Amino acid sequence: MAETINKRLEDLREVMRREHLAACIFPSTDPHQSEYVADHWKGREWISGFNGSAGTAVVTLTSAALWTDSRYFLAAEEQLKGTEYQLMKLKIEGTPTIAEWLGRELKGSEVAIDGKCSSVNAVKDLIAELRKQGGITLRTNFDPLKLIWKDRPMIPENPVEIFPMEYAGESCHDKIARIRQALREKHADGMLMAALDDIAWTLNLRGSDVHCNPVFVSYMLISSKSVTLYINKVKLTPEVSAYLKAEDIKVEDYEQVENGLKNYFEYNILLDPDEINYRLYEVVRNKGRQDNHPQTEIVEEESPVKRMKTVKNEREIAGFRSAMLKDGIAMVKFLYWLKNSLECRTESVEFATALPISADRTAEANSKLYTLNSPLSELSASDKLEALRAEQPLFRGISFDTIAGYGAHGAVVHYEPTPETDIPLEPSGLLLLDSGAQYLDGTTDITRTIALGPLTEEMKKVYTLVLKGHIQIELCKFPSGASGTQIDILARQAMWREGLNYLHGTGHGVGTYLNVHEGPHQFRMEWKPAPLVAGMTITDEPGIYLAGKFGARIENTLLIVPYKETEFGKFLQFESLTLCPIDKAPILVDMLLPEEIAWLNDYHQHVFDTLSPHLSDDEIAWLQEACAPV
Repeated sequence: MAETINKRLEDLREVMRREHLAACIFPSTDPHQSEYVADHWKGREWISGFNGSAGTAVVTLTSAALWTDSRYFLAAEEQLKGTEYQLMKLKIEGTPTIAEWLGRELKGSEVAIDGKCSSVNAVKDLIAELRKQGGITLRTNFDPLKLIWKDRPMIPENPVEIFPMEYAGESCHDKIARIRQALREKHADGMLMAALDDIAWTLNLRGSDVHCNPVFVSYMLISSKSVTLYINKVKLTPEVSAYLKAEDIKVEDYEQVENGLKNYFEYNILLDPDEINYRLYEVVRNKGRQDNHPQTEIVEEESPVKRMKTVKNEREIAGFRSAMLKDGIAMVKFLYWLKNSLECRTESVEFATALPISADRTAEANSKLYTLNSPLSELSASDKLEALRAEQPLFRGISFDTIAGYGAHGAVVHYEPTPETDIPLEPSGLLLLDSGAQYLDGTTDITRTIALGPLTEEMKKVYTLVLKGHIQIELCKFPSGASGTQIDILARQAMWREGLNYLHGTGHGVGTYLNVHEGPHQFRMEWKPAPLVAGMTITDEPGIYLAGKFGARIENTLLIVPYKETEFGKFLQFESLTLCPIDKAPILVDMLLPEEIAWLNDYHQHVFDTLSPHLSDDEIAWLQEACAPV
């Protein structure tokens, strides 16, 4: 792979010399600022070989570098081996910004970035930062991949489907009315919507254009009098076309969005500078300057749809509960299977060792040896869990590629096993399993760190610190409107006292049969002002990762619900939606506070009471032990 990447860099530099460019920047986004993108827009991966969901590649005529966050440090180091790329670790002291690095590498030259795949704020910030580095200029109207990526995948043409009202809980008509009211409050006449999950949520439609994310490639332009969906019309079935017509949604080709903006007739338009790409922003900004169209004032504010979407209605909350029940059943069946498979494997090893080499093996021996030789690995465990989820009603696929890291792989925060990296699971140590599913009535995201056998004291201590952080978030009571940054410390305080930390966020919102990562609210160390309000979902997933040894993370998806109202205002609390036992084997109980022990026991009782009616007798017996009080 390294040889292929180096050849691509040669082809890129040939184009750069022809275009008089000193560097090219490749972000990981698409024209809609998606976290996960369709294959057509995986340019950063194609030019660098790094396949993480977050990162930026920068190539000069003589060097190359890639910036990514702590979730991918170990994976990126491995994937960049043998290439020219230098790994730049974000948020680590001494790591230069992209502009600072270019300032050292270049002198007053021109740098290119595809403005169609970069947000307004990202480009504006980069222009300002490059200006400080000796007057480096930024070109935003050039995509070199068009010239060198010969087998580039097409933009997806997968069909769109209607998301039933019984799960949506609010009509498209009513959502658009609410959006228009929010625009009036911001003194905006209309808006361009580019975020794919926002469009899918607003229209009560779903798609399959992005792996694991039920969205479809499109834009939507809302004015005071009309709504236009810009989409490849081949994606619309007769049923969906009739539905859009009945909802008074006009349809134009995806590539016509620029003309739609040029012909937009209102006085002003809201463009979210973190969502709209720079190319479309420039189309609006230049109206009337370079053509005969009337000028349109730009209102640069956050899209109101983001926060509307995060607050779930009663139908959506009921759907989450139903999805979590199905997911909990699948998880318990998996854990029961895994534990039994490991026990059977251990027995087979002992049995095989006891047999003389020349002995004639009985059918029982052969059966046990078959079990010994059968593949029990990171990949086979991941496949088994997906198969068990697929047995559940309304299953539509996984919500992200399963993270199944055994041993040292567990320290790679977002490790996804491949046939090349897959390793066997042994009856010792820890398996970190982060997974989720898409059901028609909800999206799930859960992490469990599982003891496969004997553990070291270090493993137990780290696991218990992670569990303490997880429980402290679960126990939190807070004023309505507090931000996730104000709460994040609860997950870290115990581990900070031990000089331990993690650099990823502690939690994110979850969509309703939509993207597994939903914002803008988060639990995170960095300041994120988005308020937490009742009806939001958010994950609780602290972790600790010791490179070369192991990792531990525990994650539930939570619902924010009312707690009480006093003279000091409304207070909120968290309700665990996830239904799955937390492994007790690694817990050092003496490290837990009484309130933490009480929470764990109460949670496990709730898990047992909810799931046991849906399980076999053997599974119930296993679950009863897994949920017994500590």
